[in-house]
Amino acid sequence: MTEAGPSHTERVMWLRLARTRGFGATGFARAIARYGDAETALNDLPARARAAGHRRLDIPGPDRIEAELDQIERAGARLITGLDPVYPALLAAIPGPPPAVIVRGDLSLLKRPGCALVGARNASAVGLRFARELAHGLGREDLVIISGLARGIDGAAHAGGIESGTIAVLAGGIDHIYPPEHAALHERIGETGLLLSEMPLGRTPTARDFPRRNRLISGLALGTLVVEAALRSGSLITARYAGEQGREVMAVPGSPLDPRARGSNQLLRDGAHLIESVDDVLAILSQARPPAAPGWHVQDIEPEESGNLFDDDGLEDALVDALDNALDAPAAGPDIEPIADGGDSPSLPPIERLRALLSPAPVSGDELARAAQLPVGQVQAMLMEMEISGEIATLPGGLVQRRRQS
Repeated sequence: MTEAGPSHTERVMWLRLARTRGFGATGFARAIARYGDAETALNDLPARARAAGHRRLDIPGPDRIEAELDQIERAGARLITGLDPVYPALLAAIPGPPPAVIVRGDLSLLKRPGCALVGARNASAVGLRFARELAHGLGREDLVIISGLARGIDGAAHAGGIESGTIAVLAGGIDHIYPPEHAALHERIGETGLLLSEMPLGRTPTARDFPRRNRLISGLALGTLVVEAALRSGSLITARYAGEQGREVMAVPGSPLDPRARGSNQLLRDGAHLIESVDDVLAILSQARPPAAPGWHVQDIEPEESGNLFDDDGLEDALVDALDNALDAPAAGPDIEPIADGGDSPSLPPIERLRALLSPAPVSGDELARAAQLPVGQVQAMLMEMEISGEIATLPGGLVQRRRQS
């Protein structure tokens, strides 16, 4: 690989192999380990697949790849392959790095140290505020904030880091906006931050795509910080990937009375670093030793050990189905369709928005109004009704908290 990057033909061959249906990142890495380059792999794989009893491989032709490259250019985006010198070094170091990513925005953010900040989609108002403050403080220390543009903590993290630099890693194509209420945030990140995905433009994500996205979130960062996460959550998948990738794992402790804190508290019991301030994060990341990688490479895979090229990419289907089918994919119902921190007004009734934001941690009515995107007077009226019904308790200073249900 030269400093100037690959030739157009090399890029087309690389992307043809990457876009071969049923050929995941691990299979791609095994193929490059065995054959040395994409063109040689493409010439031999069809016969090898037939000999192994697999049906005919769906390898896209050059015309399809040329059309995709043209679409990327017209969208104002850029394709970064593993052959390009600008491929992120930290991402290159993870097992089975994505063969290519599509980006739009400020590429210089990929060269700066980053911290992943993730958490509950149905976050409390206190959690949203703390995530936003952490992101803002870390950004002032020149750390790029990396998250998944989901509802709740992700949105708060991006909002807090938008001025200093934030990277949104998407499960679908970078042109697919989800959730809809993050349309304005999505557009702003594309202009001043960076949108990144390994999926083609126009791709609508499925449940399986979110764990793939999570491994990129952790892979781009020196460490992953979890703020509010249930025991069954996609955020814990991101933390698990961070640990497997040799990155720092951090968590903010939460009330034992709040189910949204059980996952993050479990991370702390398992050895994650406890975070209470920006200084805590800085102290931990200052000790981090990022893996050195000159570019995309096949990590820990020798050609003679490259295994079955047609295996899946090791994302543990049972875990994916159990955790992410109901957590990250578009869902119905107030229990798994929580409130976004910013953007257009969510579709839930006002009282349900308010309930989703309350927790055992005390919070002011003004903070609830801001997070719920409702007038202060309306929020105060609903809080009065909730106090009368016994749902909440009012504390000195005008703070409120959810009562523990017996």
